[in-house]
Amino acid sequence: DVETNFVELLLDLKVCKITKALKKQRCVDMSLLESKKIASQYQKVANKCNSGMETSAEATEKAEMTLVSQTKLTTLWELRASSKMTQYGSVKE
Repeated sequence: DVETNFVELLLDLKVCKITKALKKQRCVDMSLLESKKIASQYQKVANKCNSGMETSAEATEKAEMTLVSQTKLTTLWELRASSKMTQYGSVKE
């Protein structure tokens, strides 16, 4: 009878430890899942940010090329105006 009680106590202890371990594992699994969700959200935000930076860089490059083109065009018109002024003389007052 004492031996039976001892075995039952050991079995109860084993069941209790297994139950505790399973609860802990579920908690760890839930924490891991939540961490993965948060990491995924951060990755999405980072991807949007990178995309925006690329778009901004492309727009900056395009604006710089347009500025160079406009500067060349302005210089050309200034040279033409200067040439015409030299050709016809300065504006009479």
